[in-house]
Amino acid sequence: MKITKDTVAVVTGGASGLGAATARALAAKGAKVALFDRDAERGAQIAGEIGGLFCETDVTDKASIEAAFAQSREQLGQETILVCCAGIVVAQKTASRSREDDSIKTFDFGAFEKVIDINLVGTFRCIALAAQGMMGLPAGEDGERGAIVTTASVAAEDGQIGQAAYTASKAGVLGMTLPVARDLMGEGIRINTILPGIFQTPMMEGMPEKVQDALAASVPFPKRLGKPSEYADIAMTLIENAYVNGTSIRLDGGIRMAPR
Repeated sequence: MKITKDTVAVVTGGASGLGAATARALAAKGAKVALFDRDAERGAQIAGEIGGLFCETDVTDKASIEAAFAQSREQLGQETILVCCAGIVVAQKTASRSREDDSIKTFDFGAFEKVIDINLVGTFRCIALAAQGMMGLPAGEDGERGAIVTTASVAAEDGQIGQAAYTASKAGVLGMTLPVARDLMGEGIRINTILPGIFQTPMMEGMPEKVQDALAASVPFPKRLGKPSEYADIAMTLIENAYVNGTSIRLDGGIRMAPR
């Protein structure tokens, strides 16, 4: 899909990290970009910087997503690109023993469900509603109507201790890529998934420097954290290359995560 000044793109989680970098990359190519996020202050700031539109959105709420798409389509037009970056991480063991009193507790079930709802179900809500809109468009070159990129994680394939919820959510994103591509193949809508490794995101920046250095050293090559712009570069390739469909790509410097 060629990105032009008439292209409309939606990026979820667009207020920070991988989503913000992708929004900037799309805008740099001339696209009109809508940022969907809960962080109104940061989202509005980035939208202002790139000449885009911020839509306050909660991906756990179908009505909120529908309202955001309605706002975006009214002001920018029907999107032909969707990039899903919204997500959270919660780390807890499935069951664990307290070091203080030897009591045993389980993973907080509410927290587990929240991770699944945001990372997996939230991603699917956005995919389905974007596809619904894209299907009303006239077909372009090769019969294409839209391109979707979702974000899983290397944790989908080698999740670490305490990542049961996060891994389950990201494995779900990875696992639904091919069936969704097959669902939409007759409508000319492609979907592909990126599995990022350890990236320099706001969540990572909140960790002590020595922890960041240790994580960077664990990457085979190059021995550093990934740059959000590198995620954006791969997203642009998946959007623009019409022959890539129903697939996934690890973006991780060759890392395979250890148990902890």
